[in-house]
Amino acid sequence: MTKFDKAKLPSRHVTEGPARAPHRSYMYAMGLQEEEIHQPLVGVATCWNEAAPCNISLNRQAQSVKMGVKEAGGTPREFTTITVTDGIAMGHEGMRSSLASREAIADTVELTMRGHCYDALVGLAGCDKSLPGMMMAMVRLNTPSVFIYGGSIMPGRFQGRDVTVQDVFEAVGRHQAGANSDEELRALEKVACPSAGACGGQFTANTMACVSEAIGLALPNSAGAPAPYESRDQYGTASGAAVMTLLEKNIRARDIVTLKSLENAARVVACTGGSTNAGLHLPAIAHEAGLEFFLDDVCQIFKDTPYFVDLKPGGQYVAKDLYEAGGVPVVMKELRKAGLIHEDCMTVTGRTIGEEIDIVEREADGRVIYPVEKPITKTGGVVGLKGNLAPQGAIVKVAGMSEEEQVFSGPARVFECEEDAFEAVKARSYKEGEVLVIRNEGPAGGPGMREMLATTAALSGQGMGKKVALITDGRFSGATRGFCVGHVGPESAHGGPIALVQDGDVITINAITGELSVALSDEDLTARKEAWKGPRETIYSSGALWKYAQLVGETYKGAVTHPGAEAEKHVYMDL
Repeated sequence: MTKFDKAKLPSRHVTEGPARAPHRSYMYAMGLQEEEIHQPLVGVATCWNEAAPCNISLNRQAQSVKMGVKEAGGTPREFTTITVTDGIAMGHEGMRSSLASREAIADTVELTMRGHCYDALVGLAGCDKSLPGMMMAMVRLNTPSVFIYGGSIMPGRFQGRDVTVQDVFEAVGRHQAGANSDEELRALEKVACPSAGACGGQFTANTMACVSEAIGLALPNSAGAPAPYESRDQYGTASGAAVMTLLEKNIRARDIVTLKSLENAARVVACTGGSTNAGLHLPAIAHEAGLEFFLDDVCQIFKDTPYFVDLKPGGQYVAKDLYEAGGVPVVMKELRKAGLIHEDCMTVTGRTIGEEIDIVEREADGRVIYPVEKPITKTGGVVGLKGNLAPQGAIVKVAGMSEEEQVFSGPARVFECEEDAFEAVKARSYKEGEVLVIRNEGPAGGPGMREMLATTAALSGQGMGKKVALITDGRFSGATRGFCVGHVGPESAHGGPIALVQDGDVITINAITGELSVALSDEDLTARKEAWKGPRETIYSSGALWKYAQLVGETYKGAVTHPGAEAEKHVYMDL
């Protein structure tokens, strides 16, 4: 076991020397021994709460992390932060809290680490925004850090097939269309989510869990095991030990998160048909390291990455199936065969990505993970779009769509918020061939950049997912299917062209050429801009969402709320 010299570690400020006797007395009060007080203090942060299954097992998993830290000569200090669970927040005003919670998680982990002078960080997260929020804190603090995912939920079984929460959202649409009964819906909702863990498809949580491995912040294959599996304890213990090795070698989060490792992460998102939300979270993680890795850069990688992992919502399988097929390590091994991985990136094992891939014995199974030379499609499952309707870009998930389905042109039907669109879908007062435009849902204008799963799932449930298109300055859930374009920038509240569209304007979306345009001349748009009355007023004129709306930046830069590492004048670890 390594003996650590605390002369250069942050925790010296609270444990060393006569002046810190009062601080040490608090530690004795918690049952710590003298030796433990003088060891490195390791923050073990979780997003545990009783809001949803994604987070419910995190406190238990934290105990195994603490054992690993202790065995390797550290003193773990467990703390929790918030999380907002999208599945519960979806489809109502609560969804405004979701993206803002990412910043709150990063901020609260930062403040806890700074306030108590912890030397390293192991972060456990389960749902959507809590994964990037936790990784952002690691990179911001630049401490030795290990990320660990809480694991996915087991698939439910209904009428002889595997089901996920996505099936329940879509069943609501079928129910509205009279295609299933109250009893059927009730039976499905009771069995769709049978265990602890985050949504099982390649929605945002599993996408960002794959990112945590690909970027090098999590132990290889640690993202894969479902939450109920006891093997999660072994990954927890190993993560606790790994952070102590990183501390010993002074390998910090920004030694791991580099431009190259961000590109590796974007590759894994693309080839697994991951969530469009990665186009928001990867730029935000980069920002914490002082790197420019914007939506354009993410989409450029998506463009030339084959899509070869068959996961829901575009495909058939769930996270448990990917884990059983060998997980992210096998996926990265396939990417390496195509020369699409930077192998020299450092990981939390102390080895490089290339060295980690060398150890992987398994091959693509051809069912969940296709061989890279025989992909499902030749380009990634997520595509970037640009044009006079989205000068700063937009993003669309095309995994599982044919080439013919990736081009759509039609008259706009404009809605000023998601509720209006959902009501129109419910009442079927829209027409086949229309492009539904939902505006005023961006980060500042919402505020909070809501996801639109209730609306898109209702369209799918009505069998109209391929007969209309939808564009918004808000977001889509990783579970969204159909031709749904999100992150349109500049957002409506900032006077972007989406604020100027009127019913009947012809909009063209072409995911093959990367175009999102409206059939209006520059002169037309200028005239409409001059007549524009300014952003819609919201009811959020105080509190956390007001504060968020004041601070939040452009979507294509990750919707961040502070200047990032480029402006910093110190690094926490060196204070």
